[in-house]
Amino acid sequence: MHVHLLLARPHIFFLSGQSLNHLTITARSMFIQTETTPNEDSLKFIPGTQVMDGGTAEFLDTRAALASPLANRLMGVEGVTGVFYGPDFVTVSKDSENTWAVVKPEIYSILMEHFSSGEPLFSSQEDREAVGPQDTRILDTDSETVAMIKELLETRVRPAIMEDGGDIEYRGFDQGDGIVKVKLKGSCRGCDSSTVTLKSGIERMLIHYIPEVKGVEQVRNLLF
Repeated sequence: MHVHLLLARPHIFFLSGQSLNHLTITARSMFIQTETTPNEDSLKFIPGTQVMDGGTAEFLDTRAALASPLANRLMGVEGVTGVFYGPDFVTVSKDSENTWAVVKPEIYSILMEHFSSGEPLFSSQEDREAVGPQDTRILDTDSETVAMIKELLETRVRPAIMEDGGDIEYRGFDQGDGIVKVKLKGSCRGCDSSTVTLKSGIERMLIHYIPEVKGVEQVRNLLF
C-alpha cells in the first residue's frame, strides 16, 4: 500500500426493493460503492453513511467479531478473513482461494441489510468502548518526542492510509535505538507494498520532522 496513491474507479451497486441472495429490502434505497485497494484481497465498501463515529475497529476472527453484529455476519461469509471499520467505509479482506465474484454479492447483501435497518454497529456500549485505537491520544506521561510522533501519525499518516482502506496503529517508541513501532491494519495488513509504505513514506517523514527517530518497524503479531 502506497501512502500517495490511489484513485480507484468506484463500482456502484444499487438495490431498491429487489431480492439479492434471498434478501428483500423495501424500507429504503441506497448505494454502496466499492473501491479497490493496493491489496487485491481487500475491498473498500462505502455505504454512503457514517460507519464509525470516531476511531476505527478491526476484526480478524469470529470471536472478536462477536462485539459487532455486522462484523459477525461478514466473518461468517466463506472466504472472509477480516473486517475493518473506518469512519465512512468497511474494508473486507478475503483469502486467495475465493474470488470476489463469488464473495461480493453476499457482502453487499449483509451491508445493505445492516445499514438499511438502523441496527447498532456494536452489541453494547461496552463493546464499542473496547475497540478502536486510542494509540495516538497524547498522555501526560508522554515525552515530547512521543507526543510529536503521535501527532504526525494522527494528522498526516492515518488520513492517507485510510484512503486506501486501512489504518496505522502506534505501538511504541524505543528511545535507545530510535525505532518507532507501528501496526498496519485493514487492507494494509499483508499488503505487498506495506514495506515501501513504511520505509519510503512513514519512516522518511518521521525522521525528517523528528531527529530522535531513526527508523520505523512493523509489528506483525496478529493477536494484539
